[in-house]
Amino acid sequence: MRIAVTGGSGKLGRTVVRELREAGLEVINLDATGERGKGFVRVDLTDYGQTLDALLGVDDQHDGFDAVVHLAAIPASGLASNVATFSNNMLATYNVFSAAIRAGIRNVVYASSETVLGLPFDVPPPYVPVDEEYPARPESTYSLVKHLEEQMAIELVRWNPDLKIVALRFSNVMYSEDYAEFPSFDENAANRKWNLWGYIDARDGAQAVLRSLELESVGFDRFIIAAADTVSSRPNAELLAEVFPDVPVTREVGEHDTLLSIDKARRILDYSPKHSWRDGV
Repeated sequence: MRIAVTGGSGKLGRTVVRELREAGLEVINLDATGERGKGFVRVDLTDYGQTLDALLGVDDQHDGFDAVVHLAAIPASGLASNVATFSNNMLATYNVFSAAIRAGIRNVVYASSETVLGLPFDVPPPYVPVDEEYPARPESTYSLVKHLEEQMAIELVRWNPDLKIVALRFSNVMYSEDYAEFPSFDENAANRKWNLWGYIDARDGAQAVLRSLELESVGFDRFIIAAADTVSSRPNAELLAEVFPDVPVTREVGEHDTLLSIDKARRILDYSPKHSWRDGV
């Protein structure tokens, strides 16, 4: 397959581009920044004409795509004004989805976010482990956009019954060099309660993208994508008793098992995280 990866110059994007290429796929990075040369096309995704043109073909770079992985965005709250975050992220995603459909692409995977689960959990989660079953609870403009993108995808696949859109609710993306900081998280359980002490190794994030591209289905689906464990050396029972004592625990969880349930991704995508911070610290 030839894959367009938007935002392939970002933290997760760089790893996704590398891992997809190592898996034997031809990958073109569509981004506003990046290294010039084969495999990179500079595109303003808030411009629909540029977006459609880039997906249809660019001179000697490519003549079309089999699938799109949409990662490009202002990647978190507080990096730009709320209206800038909303305008950029919502418009870019609409343009990518719409242009992909116009270009005949029926395989779309994109980055949603763990934030739709209710992060930063100033209001406690309804239960743990959290999963995809309860309604979205956006608590920021960034998260609101992610929720609206999912709603948009639901309608687009209804309009286009042969279309597949997979939303990956990525946890906090980490590189191996980030893991040196993790032991300090034990000092105060509240410092990482905002996402239930979750994270995702970028390499496992790329694995989830590949599994989603390979998924033979149509319609829309969403998956939480996290590491198999928490960022903390402290046991889950201790963390929850200290920070969320009244939140129901719906099933038995291991001492350090993720509280961002990846059961659905394991079951449907055959997602199996391989990397843990505990292996290198």
